[in-house]
Amino acid sequence: MFWTSISPQGRFRVGVHTPTYQVSNLRRRDHLCTLGLHEDDVVVDNQRNFPLGDVVVDNARPVYEICNPLPFRGCTFINSGWADDRASDPGLIALAPRPQLSLLKLLGDHCAPDSARKILLQLPLPLRYELAATSTDPEELTLLAESCCSLVFAARGIPVGLRYEQRNGRRRPIIKDLELFETIANNPYLPDVYKEVMVLRPGVQGSSEIVGDYHANTTEIFEYLRSNSYIPYGHYAANFAHTCIRYQIAELSPVDMEGLRHLYYQRMYVSVAEQLGLQPSVRRRTLTKDELENLRQQIAAVCTSKDSQHASLATLWGWNFGYDFSGTGYRLHASHQMIHQQYAVVPQWVADADGGERQFPAYSSGDQVAEVVDRYRKEYQSDFFGDYLRALADNTRTDNASGESSLVIWQDGNVLLFVPKAQVSQWEIQLMVIADNDIGPVGNVFEANEAVRSSIDTAILKAQQVLAGLGATLVTSIEYSKRLGTDNGQRLLCAFLPKLPWSMGAFSEAQGRYILGHYPEDFAIACRRQLL
Repeated sequence: MFWTSISPQGRFRVGVHTPTYQVSNLRRRDHLCTLGLHEDDVVVDNQRNFPLGDVVVDNARPVYEICNPLPFRGCTFINSGWADDRASDPGLIALAPRPQLSLLKLLGDHCAPDSARKILLQLPLPLRYELAATSTDPEELTLLAESCCSLVFAARGIPVGLRYEQRNGRRRPIIKDLELFETIANNPYLPDVYKEVMVLRPGVQGSSEIVGDYHANTTEIFEYLRSNSYIPYGHYAANFAHTCIRYQIAELSPVDMEGLRHLYYQRMYVSVAEQLGLQPSVRRRTLTKDELENLRQQIAAVCTSKDSQHASLATLWGWNFGYDFSGTGYRLHASHQMIHQQYAVVPQWVADADGGERQFPAYSSGDQVAEVVDRYRKEYQSDFFGDYLRALADNTRTDNASGESSLVIWQDGNVLLFVPKAQVSQWEIQLMVIADNDIGPVGNVFEANEAVRSSIDTAILKAQQVLAGLGATLVTSIEYSKRLGTDNGQRLLCAFLPKLPWSMGAFSEAQGRYILGHYPEDFAIACRRQLL
């Protein structure tokens, strides 16, 4: 059975569980004990944990079940007991700011400065990991940095580079503990000069070629080629240069975002154009906006022709913002410091590893959306995204209570930034392109003209600013795009997925069951407040 929360009537289907049930008591023994004392010294025991007979649960608090509009993304469950608290005050939907933390200063209150430094550097490694991730003291982070790698200093004690050694025939920096090194380098409070020499200078992290760049005012971004990539045929990473350090969303400007996205559009257009035989003549410089748009139009013209041989290529775009590492040795998010985005071209086919001429469709996440669109049309004889947009426009509160019901955070004539009715991350935000072109809805960046691309870039920046304003520091962003040359009514969709301290994913999420403690309408209120 095909099931989605979108209906042909342009409404969201929302289920509600209000269970009443009886549980057979099969317990053999009681283990009664005292738990402690109440504030008036009355004994607190565990008698209520050991009922004599069967247990009757009568009118349990409602739990709302909302299948994701895209069924492959699972189902959302909203506990009304938690959500009702936040409905009365959407301002509760936020994370506390990062506290100021300096162990070095605390030690300095109890012993001499030299002793404080010695204690700091002799801490057990798990504690140093935690300090590297959470300290806001530049002096403390500098001491930790100098303890985990070999730095070269100028006469005034300023670091000017790393010291290298030859290992296994390769030149490598001398790093005593890589995880500690990377965790320190990812901390925004480490002085910039240390960030630069440890991880930011071109080449300090390896031999990946720089094959593009973007310069505008104070913005400078490098495009690295990851040729030996886990993504077949390699992928690209747009990283801010060592001259333009960006660790936090508050530091990111509209020009910065335009630069990141320009490199993405440029690489996708040039790569596909070369496969189509268009062969752009530009070398050793960035394409202008006019050149980029002209190349896009050429690609679109070829891909819509019936004899196109490369009409089914797709794009891959993603952004891991934020880094964290626990004292127990778990990397909690991302593998790279600074703000950066990654992208690649996805082919249509992958060869059968058993040999022969057989081929299989190469995986692209957007293909799952295409399948939903196709199945929805067959099931309901209706357009999925058309009905989806009507459902968003006519949304009613999940709990049927009075109050604000809009899921929209921000929009213009080309894009819609909104809270999905069924979130797969507690704070998920989505971006949908609502613009159309000559052949139908804009489903990928090859169908997006300059105005639409500008709207997408603005919405992505606003989404990140909203989440950062609420306190999110770890956000994964992905794109669901339509393959080139297809005309199935699919719209370009992006999802922004924060990781929250209490919601990193467990057995529920592994089954596609996503547990929320708020109503999506109240989260939308909290998001809109961040744009005021």
